Amino acid sequence: MPVEFTVFKSSKDGSIVQGKTERPDLKGDDVLIRITHSGVCGTDIHYWGTDMVLGHEGTGVVEATGPDAHILKKGDRVGWGYQHDCCGHCRQSLTGWETMCAERKMYGFADLDQGSFGTHAVWREAFLFKVPENMSNEDAAPLMCGGSTVFNALNVAQVRPTARVGILGLGGLGHLAIQFAAKMGCQVVVFSGTDSKKEEAFKLGAKEFYATKGAKDLKLHQPLDNLIETTSSQPDWELYLKVMAPNGVISPLSVDENDLKIPYMPLLLNGLRIQGGIVCARQVHREMLEFAAIHNIKPVKMTFPLTLEGVKESLKTLQEGKMRYRGVLIAEN
Repeated sequence: MPVEFTVFKSSKDGSIVQGKTERPDLKGDDVLIRITHSGVCGTDIHYWGTDMVLGHEGTGVVEATGPDAHILKKGDRVGWGYQHDCCGHCRQSLTGWETMCAERKMYGFADLDQGSFGTHAVWREAFLFKVPENMSNEDAAPLMCGGSTVFNALNVAQVRPTARVGILGLGGLGHLAIQFAAKMGCQVVVFSGTDSKKEEAFKLGAKEFYATKGAKDLKLHQPLDNLIETTSSQPDWELYLKVMAPNGVISPLSVDENDLKIPYMPLLLNGLRIQGGIVCARQVHREMLEFAAIHNIKPVKMTFPLTLEGVKESLKTLQEGKMRYRGVLIAEN
């Protein structure tokens, strides 16, 4: 029989409303999940004002499975992130790059009638991830996109444990990137506007910290092998190209619709690489969760109830730049 559940939607006029979603009876490897927690991500702000259910960092408990689901069972704790499906037969899908599949289904482009802001969701078993035993659903939720994004940047750039890794920005993504890079054995160098977050950066695993507001030059002890850029908009790229080691890799993660404008000759003469990327493919995502569980990597978070008012408050907090550093909605059940 069809499955009906409550969701929290954005509307074209910018209002957040409570509604209902009905999905047909579970088929194939469909899994019905009772949502216990949801991360609140910057991408939710980008889609605020679109007619869709918000949220894509979900964790919960399996309540029922379709006839072709053979891995998960009722009671399992699972999570999901930005991608919901792929074609399964293209070159990218068959080589572990399903995030680049031309027919990929991702948040904001598919399944707009459900998300992680709700009581339940139905997703394919193939795109769900078991939450490690020693990790709470609350801590796992922000890792489903925020953690996946920064871990993937480190992965595709092939960051080595001996690397000097710069993390530009100490916020929702940056504070996770610091922890992952530090636990990988890297020398982590953090760049933030002022010294206000310096002590916290060191607690998270940084070895060096530089306040950059108004800076014309950065005086580093040694150049950087990698730079993970996590700010809300593109930085002054010229400032950071000057501190990159030859053959260094820059991984920009800002969601910015402006063109990338970067000094050409330093890029050419120093053999620098700009590496694009989004969230992890599934196997890398599994490895990310396992790595976080082993090394006790957790988000610094603020919590809100998973209710209409809680959703509104969390989005307002994020939009105003007051979130430290990831918001988590908690179901009242």
